[in-house]
Amino acid sequence: MLEKTQKVLRRRHYSYRTEKTYLDWVRRFGEFTEFKPPEALTGEDFQDFLTHLAVERHVAPSTQNQALNALVFFFREGLERDIGPYIEAVKAKERRRLPVVLTREEVQEVLFNLEEPYYLICALMYGGGLRVSEAVRVRVKDLNFERGLITVYSGKGDQDRVTVLPRRLEPEFEVHLTKVRETYEMDRKAGVAGVFLPHALERKYPKAGKEWAWFWVFPSRELSVDPRTKTVRRHHLHPTAVQRAFKKALHKAGVEKPATVHSLRHSFATHLLEDGYDIRTIQELMGHKSLRTTMIYTHIVGKRITGVISPFDR
Repeated sequence: MLEKTQKVLRRRHYSYRTEKTYLDWVRRFGEFTEFKPPEALTGEDFQDFLTHLAVERHVAPSTQNQALNALVFFFREGLERDIGPYIEAVKAKERRRLPVVLTREEVQEVLFNLEEPYYLICALMYGGGLRVSEAVRVRVKDLNFERGLITVYSGKGDQDRVTVLPRRLEPEFEVHLTKVRETYEMDRKAGVAGVFLPHALERKYPKAGKEWAWFWVFPSRELSVDPRTKTVRRHHLHPTAVQRAFKKALHKAGVEKPATVHSLRHSFATHLLEDGYDIRTIQELMGHKSLRTTMIYTHIVGKRITGVISPFDR
């Protein structure tokens, strides 16, 4: 059943990260049901597992809904069984939390304490509102220095968008890409397989993966095995490495906030709003499907945008 579910996930072009997450929840569900035969699994088992997560494991609503989505997919696609009546009873109501935002000075201090290539990755996240997964997946062809733009392909929800590329980073990118070019040339001389290409591009353009335009801007230092094709090739830097580097820089900068590297993206949107940019423009740059998602930053900016002054201050 796991194998069948995995094949459907790949056929539907789900990301590898989503594939891993879904299959992990299915395995945990199997452990909870003591590996009952697939034909014996019921909607009650599905409901009991999600209740167990909420009541005994005290997981966050977002985690509970992630497990729900994974198991609904498993039941519908793997077991070919509909559990519609059981879904609403265990769907958690997610609470909207205000994101952690850094001030401009705090961003400057944190970036100052980052070493290459993590400085450039985090500067790109703050300068263009990128997610960490989007920043590490940037390819040489995605950077448009002439127009000051960066194209983000296959972002969240498999959506493409264009956002700003900070002009101040151009000289640093020039130096960085010169070093990356050395890694690229080394791989070509060693006969290393080309970089991963999305969807069926590798079959359509078999030589594209070895072209400089498709090479990663932030390649990993080591070669690794592609988990899907088992091909040994060079992947991009792992997001976890960026998250660790950011945490260390945050500590060195003395910033006492529960910030993560994703806070740079939140800071990008908030600071644009403070500068008077239109909320719909920010929505497009962030790649939000709904304007409601972008509107959360208006709550952070407060009176500086709304003009509201507390009666106590009067």
